Amino acid sequence: MSEMLGNRRAFWVFWLGCIAVTVGTVLHLPMYLMARNAGYRLADMPMDIGMEIGMVLIVAGVLLTAYGLAPSRTGEDADPIGMAVTHPDGVPLAPAHWRLMLILTVALVVDVMKPASLGLVLPGMREEYGVSKAVVAWLPFSALSGTFLGSILFGILADLYGRRAAILISSIMFVGTSICGAMPTFWWNVFMCFMMGMAAGGMLPVTYALLTETMPTRSRGVALVVVGALGAAGGYLAANGLSAVLQPAFGWRIMWFLNLPTGLLLILISGWIPESAKFLLHTGRLAEAREVLKKFGSVLAPVAAMAPEAAAPSSQTGKVILLSIAALAWSMTNFGILLWLPAELVSKGYSIGASSAFLAQSAVISIPTAALAAFLYNRWSTKYTLVASMILTGVGLMGIMLLEHPVAGFPASPLLPVAVVVFGSNALLAVLLPYTAELFPARIRGRATGWVAGCTKFGGIFAQLLGLLGLLVTLGQAALTVAALLGIACVLVILFGDETRGRDLGHLDADRVTKT
Repeated sequence: MSEMLGNRRAFWVFWLGCIAVTVGTVLHLPMYLMARNAGYRLADMPMDIGMEIGMVLIVAGVLLTAYGLAPSRTGEDADPIGMAVTHPDGVPLAPAHWRLMLILTVALVVDVMKPASLGLVLPGMREEYGVSKAVVAWLPFSALSGTFLGSILFGILADLYGRRAAILISSIMFVGTSICGAMPTFWWNVFMCFMMGMAAGGMLPVTYALLTETMPTRSRGVALVVVGALGAAGGYLAANGLSAVLQPAFGWRIMWFLNLPTGLLLILISGWIPESAKFLLHTGRLAEAREVLKKFGSVLAPVAAMAPEAAAPSSQTGKVILLSIAALAWSMTNFGILLWLPAELVSKGYSIGASSAFLAQSAVISIPTAALAAFLYNRWSTKYTLVASMILTGVGLMGIMLLEHPVAGFPASPLLPVAVVVFGSNALLAVLLPYTAELFPARIRGRATGWVAGCTKFGGIFAQLLGLLGLLVTLGQAALTVAALLGIACVLVILFGDETRGRDLGHLDADRVTKT
C-alpha cells in the first residue's frame, strides 16, 4: 500500500514539475510577441517580471520532475542470482519494437535539431546584438561544451535513474531552454545555449542504451544504426526546413522557441517509451521487469545458458580508451577539418560557390552511407565495420593533406578526398555509438556510452577554442594528426575490441552475477 501511494505521489510530482516548466516558458512569450513590430528584436530590453518569475518556475519544475522520476529500490528481488536478461534466438521484431524505434527516432530528430540550428541563428544573432565574429564564436563553443557535459552527466543519470527517466529529464530541459528565444542580451543567450546543449547531449547515448537492451539479438545492430542515422538526417532536415519557413517571418529567435512544442511532444509520447528491463531488475522492480520482458519477447535465462566463449569480455577500461580515441578523431574531423575546409579551398583559388559545391557533391555521394554501414554492421562484423570506417576516413584525410602538399600524379581536384572523408566519417559516426552500447554491461552502459558520445563533441570544443585563441594549425597538420589518431584507434580495436554481431549481450551482466 505504501509503495502504491509513493508511486502515485511521484506521478503527481512529475507532472507538477512539467506544468511549472511549461508555464515558466510561456511567461517569456509576451515579451517576444510584443516585439513583433520591431522584427522580434529584443536586444538590450529589460526583463519583465513575468520572465523573472518564469525562470524561477523553470528551475523549480526541473527539480520537481527529477524528484518525481527518482527510482524506488525495493532490494527484495534485485538482480536475481544466477539470472540475466536474454533475447531468445529467432525473436522477430514485434509491434512494440517498431513503436519504440519510431518514438526514439522522433526523439533523436528533436535532439539533433538543436545543434543543427546553431549555424542557422548565428547571422541573425550577430546582426541583432552587434557582436563580432570572434565574440559570436562563443555561442557554438558554449553549446558544444554543454553537449559534452550533458552526454557524460545524462549517461550517469541513465544508470542511476533509468533510461526512460533520463530521456524525460532531457525533454523537460528542452522545454525550459526554449527561453533562449527571449534572452535580451548575448551573454544570457550563451549561458542558455550551454544548458540547451546539456539537454541535447544527453539524449543520444541514453537512446542507444535503451535500444541495445530492448531489441532482439538478430535485429539489434541494424536497429541501432538505422535509428541513429534517420534521427540525424531528420534533425538536420527539420532544422533547415523550419528555418527556411519560419525565420523570414519570425526572426532567428523562433528557432529556439521550437523547443517548447517539440519538448512537450516527447513528454506526451513518453507513455510508449518503456523502461529497460535490466534497469528494473537492478532496482528490484521484478514485476515491472517481467511485463517489459513479455512485451518485447525477452526472458530471464540462467547464467549457465550463456555462451561460454562470451563470458570473458576484454578490459572495460581498455575499451573506453580505444573508443574515446576513435570518437575524438571523428569530432576533430567533423568539427575541425570539414569546418575549416571551405576557407582552405578559397585560399587556394576556388570560389566560395565552388567550395560549397564540392562539399554538397561529397554529401550526395555519402547518402548511402547509413544503409551500407547498417548492412555491414548487421551482416558482416560490428568490429571490422568500425575499423573499415576509420581506415576509409584516414585515407581521405591523407588525401586532404596532399592537397596542401601535392605530389606528382595525385589528382588536383579536392572532390575525391573530401568525398572519402565525408563518407568514412559518416559511417564511423553511424556505428561508433551502437558498438559502444553493445560492449558494456547494463549497470555502466549509460555512462560508458555517454562518455564516448561526449568525446564526439570534445574535438569540436578543442577546435573552437583554438579559433577563439587564434592558434589555428594548418589543414595539412590537422589532417595528419587526426589520421594518426585513427590509425592508433584501428590497431586498438583490432587487438582489444570484441565482436558483438549476433551475440546476446546477457553474458555481460551474467559475468557480473557469477562473480557476486
